[in-house]
Amino acid sequence: MQESAKIFSGTATRYLAEQIAVRSGERLGEVSVNRFSDGEFQPSFEETVRGELVFIVQSTFPPAENLFELLLMVDAARRASAKRIVAVIPYFGFARQDRKDKPRVSIGAKLVANMLTAAGVDRVMTMDLHADQIQGFFEVPVDHLFASSIFLPHIQDMAIPDLVMAAPDTGGTKRANAYAKHLGVDMAICYKQRKVANQVDSMTVIGDVKGKNVVLVDDMVDTAGTLTKAADMMADLGANSVSAMCTHAVLSGEASKRIQDSALSRLIVTDTIPIGDEKRRFTEKIEQLTVAGLFADVIKRVRSHESISSHFIIA
Repeated sequence: MQESAKIFSGTATRYLAEQIAVRSGERLGEVSVNRFSDGEFQPSFEETVRGELVFIVQSTFPPAENLFELLLMVDAARRASAKRIVAVIPYFGFARQDRKDKPRVSIGAKLVANMLTAAGVDRVMTMDLHADQIQGFFEVPVDHLFASSIFLPHIQDMAIPDLVMAAPDTGGTKRANAYAKHLGVDMAICYKQRKVANQVDSMTVIGDVKGKNVVLVDDMVDTAGTLTKAADMMADLGANSVSAMCTHAVLSGEASKRIQDSALSRLIVTDTIPIGDEKRRFTEKIEQLTVAGLFADVIKRVRSHESISSHFIIA
């Protein structure tokens, strides 16, 4: 029997929350955000949540107001006597700050986890964390979903001949290997070196891509510098075609233009982050798949206290 629940949304990913609610067989709850002349804002639930299981959908991509809005909504639900609060965070911002990679820096991902816990979340639902160990930053259950459950069927439907799965850097080796093993194909790895953040200094390819159709897989595409350089190298080494699948379309700076000018034939992403007209106007290569059905099904299973392990096809 399903537990009584209500689904609400922050302003950043309302488009996704609406689809999740529809596929869950629920209506999206009413929330208003009062904005004041000094720039402050205050979310308010416009219906009762007393005794309810509350799901709050909000990706925490920049600006930081998106994260703070989620925290305020969680706090408001707790103070309104919600029974349990689940933060549904399709894209978990600050995930790349998962360790101290140099002296005197913060571990932002841990700080965000602490803030969510302090605000009152009882559970977190997210997708393709930049580092799996971030789950351990929380003292509450974390449902870590994988876009592979969407991407794999899509790859199989495309029936790509002479397929090779590839990682744009060594950090994605595990992911590319899992895809390759599941599909029964070969894999390739790009090894990159950086002198400064967001700028690739040099790159080499490990594996045979000549005469192959390469699909690069990664958890996110930010500036697209690594991704496009990897694609161009694959093409230079004789690949028939190069496409990419990245869960989170951050697409900052000149990313869209780099994608258009690169050897990539297509970039397939999910809708964990909205892609506005400003990002799309530089390229027609971006295709978007929705994660609404996946999150809706997991929400149903959480309400019914059922297992969700069937969604963990591969990491």
